[in-house]
This record gives sequence, C-alpha cells and structure tokens, in this order.
Amino acid sequence: MAELNVNIGNLQLKNPVMTASGTFGYGIEYSDFMDISRLGGIFVKGTTIQLREGNPYPRMTETPSGMLNAVGLQNKGAQYFVDNIYPQIKDIDTNMIVNVSGSSVETYVECAEKIAELDKIPAIELNISCPNVKQGGMAFGVTACGVAEVVKAVRKVYPKTLIVKLSPNVTDIAEIAKAAEAEGADSISLINTMLGMAIDAEKRKPILSTITGGLSGPCVKPVALRMVWQTYKAVKIPIIGLGGISNWKDAVEFMLAGATAIQIGTYNFVDPTVSIKVIDGINEYLDRHGFKSASELIGALEV
Repeated sequence: MAELNVNIGNLQLKNPVMTASGTFGYGIEYSDFMDISRLGGIFVKGTTIQLREGNPYPRMTETPSGMLNAVGLQNKGAQYFVDNIYPQIKDIDTNMIVNVSGSSVETYVECAEKIAELDKIPAIELNISCPNVKQGGMAFGVTACGVAEVVKAVRKVYPKTLIVKLSPNVTDIAEIAKAAEAEGADSISLINTMLGMAIDAEKRKPILSTITGGLSGPCVKPVALRMVWQTYKAVKIPIIGLGGISNWKDAVEFMLAGATAIQIGTYNFVDPTVSIKVIDGINEYLDRHGFKSASELIGALEV
C-alpha cells in the first residue's frame, strides 16, 4: 500500500484529496454520508468580514457537463464563523481551511487577521476572484499587480499557510501565479470558476439574475489541466488543482500535470461520497503502477 500523504508547505495532508470551497458547506453537512476525517482537507465556504446576503435568485443553473452559479459569497460573516461554526469543526481530524474573500485589500486583511487567531485553522485560501470595489469592480486576480497587492498585504498579517486561489479568466496564468509566489504565497490553487452565462430562449432573458456566473464541472477540466501544467512550470511552490474532477482518474491527471493535491467541487452535488472514492482510486492506481508514494505522481507527465 502506497504512502498517500503529501505536504503543502508546512501543511501536512494525510492524502491529496480535499473538497472545494462553496461545494461542501462546513464539512459537517456531509458527515452523514461518510467519514469526513478521511479527507486530506476541507475548504469551508467563502467567508467575508461582514455578513453577505448573496445575489438575488435565480443564482444557479445546470449547463451541459456543468453548472453556473452566482451565489455571491453568501455567509454570515467572520465573527459568526468564529463564534458558531469554529466550535463545531475545530476537532475534526483533518485540515479545516477557510476560504477568505473581500471587496478591498483592507477587508481581506481584516478577515485574515480574525481567522489567524483560531488555533485549529492551519491555513486560509484567498479567493482573489472577488471584484475590487475601489477599482470599479475588476477582480483582484485578473492582473499581476492586483494579485501582488492583496497577497502582500495579507502575508504581512497572516503567519500560517497561505494558499492563493487563482482565476482562470486571464490571458497569462503563469504571470499571475508568479506574482502570488513573489509576494509570499505558500501555495496556489487553481482554477476558480470560468465566466459564463445561460439564456432562456423562450423568455429571451438570461437565466441568472446576475446575467453571468461562474462555470464549473467536467466541462472546465481541460482548461484547468492546462493551467495547472503551465503554472507548474512557472512556480516552485505547491499547486492544488481543481476544476471538473469527478473521479480518481481525473485526480491522477491533475497530479501528473503538476498538482501536489486536488480539490473536488461541483461533483460533490452529484455524489456526496465522491471524495472517498477518489482517495481509494488513487491508492489502487499507485499500487497498480508500482509507485511507493503519491508524491511520485507530482509533475510526472511525460512530454
């Protein structure tokens, strides 16, 4: 039986399989379906310093081989998380990681500082696909200077493992990743959702209240794989790959392309136990091919 443990900087994972923010609640919602402590980590839903109601309905719709969402980071705020959610999840035997979002550098920093005080949260994931309200709504993550600004500010106040989640809606993902690395990111996770839209032909109107939304699911996997591969060649820090992973084979492909670990997102809605099946599938693959550890897969693509 191969060794499944991998490391993301100082963060030790019992295996490379984690669940993506926004698709797995706070983890406890899935405990009726499986032993969530078997996971390498759980990225809890996006947290902002202030309460957010999210966008008006409708804000989710199915698409061919995927889904669009425009939930809008609905959450009750960082203090609610500290007071009410943290006590419920702090003793789960896996890495509980908080996805941190904001609308300005200052709100990112404030939220990161509050989460840093929680002993049993070993890492945060910065969602830099959020619109910077001070810059007319352009997302932080679509320019290298925007990425550098927010990562540098958060790095100054956050001493634990800092993961930066990159947007695919850019022209050069390697440039964006290098900017995050240069300002102190310990790891890169990619990809976040792609920008898409859906139309109701009979009503001649957009289906989502926001017109556009984030596209995820199996349809984005080829783009995600390409971006992980490009990023692996550009940076030295570990990469967490996500985007359309629905089985162990997908996970192995991401690791071969350069990911140290992976996150499963949209497919949790299809099969709540998919992550456990992926862990078992990776283990069987390693044994079948004579690998002694999961780390041997990282970047092992032959080109």
